[in-house]
Amino acid sequence: MAATLKNPNKRLDFCNFKLDTLLEITKMINENLPTEELIAKYEKLLLQKLSIGKLLIFGFDKTWNLILKSGFKADEIIELDVENDLLSIEEITTVTAANLKRKTSLDTIIPVFHNNKQAAFVLIGDIEEEREGVSPTIKHLHFIQTLTYLIIVAIENQKMVQQSILQEAFKRELQVASRMQEMLIPDSYTFPRNQKAYIDAFYQPHFDVGGDYYDFFSLNDHEYAFCMSDVSGKGISAALLMSNFQANLKALFTDQISLETLVQKLNEKVMSSANGEKFITLFIGKYNTQTHVLSYVNAGHNPPYFYDITKQELSFLTVGCQGMGMLDFLPSVHVGQINIENQVKLLLYTDGLIEQEGEETTETGMNAVADCLKNNERIDHNIQTIIETLNLGKENTVFFDDISMLGMQFCV
Repeated sequence: MAATLKNPNKRLDFCNFKLDTLLEITKMINENLPTEELIAKYEKLLLQKLSIGKLLIFGFDKTWNLILKSGFKADEIIELDVENDLLSIEEITTVTAANLKRKTSLDTIIPVFHNNKQAAFVLIGDIEEEREGVSPTIKHLHFIQTLTYLIIVAIENQKMVQQSILQEAFKRELQVASRMQEMLIPDSYTFPRNQKAYIDAFYQPHFDVGGDYYDFFSLNDHEYAFCMSDVSGKGISAALLMSNFQANLKALFTDQISLETLVQKLNEKVMSSANGEKFITLFIGKYNTQTHVLSYVNAGHNPPYFYDITKQELSFLTVGCQGMGMLDFLPSVHVGQINIENQVKLLLYTDGLIEQEGEETTETGMNAVADCLKNNERIDHNIQTIIETLNLGKENTVFFDDISMLGMQFCV
């Protein structure tokens, strides 16, 4: 009994020290101090108040890193490797018992767990066990383990908060980018809908921003220009490249330039912007309402559907060249021409329309779209039927790319 009550004041002092230390740590965490300050406070507690001479802490953040080294000479090299030397240690262990593969001047290894995984390792050495006051003997190692756990979790929480802030900022920037891109994609209600031409469109990006672009606009009183394009890849980089491409196309496409020259110049612009890292497939054309001639270039794009309503014939427009940005210079650009004699429908689209996740070929999607076009209904009704038949919508997860359609109906 007497042995148990030996030095009761020292026991009380250390209990008070534990409480004060935990309160101090909690206050530091609540004040959201930077990681560097948390580590510095922790180091001071262990070295000054617990009389530890040498201290190492390894923490895990994607990889194992040395986050604190204290009490060592400047030129003293730490040869420990966490994965080879420490990962097998699951409880407080002396260095001698651990039988490390590499030498160390430390005495004790303290593993720290978070979410049932090793999150840190504390290694201490040069302990003054009989110093006046608090003595960090073996019975105090669990307290060191607890302190380290609190610090590691606090640092981890700070990282999660910072990541959350960055993610929220990124989300807002993405929303702004999405709204800006929506302004670049023309509203189908602005397209002509008259006796000469009836135009409709559909656009659904896979992410908030996408790499698809289509347009339809007047070159003069009797000529219309139109295009459909798709950037390789997805996301912000594709959207930025497409925005640049759209600006160049609008600047270059006039009633004075030939389609061949236009496509060559666009290819130069894409090569300059993408540096060969991305390419753009493009279908571009124009229609003359006086001569009824449809001219086009298919630059590596999905062949559009061309349906002659009177003859009930379906064909695909394939004449053209390589995609934009695939070659420094296009060796040849072929221009296709069709003399329109009857009422026809033309559907341009990107490959997201006919490619579904898990499908080995696009034949099913191609046939489904064709079936929706081969009738006497107006092109806007056909597009609506395609949307319903293929169940297009963000809730449909079988589609894994941007989806765009530009439908045109020309009347003679």
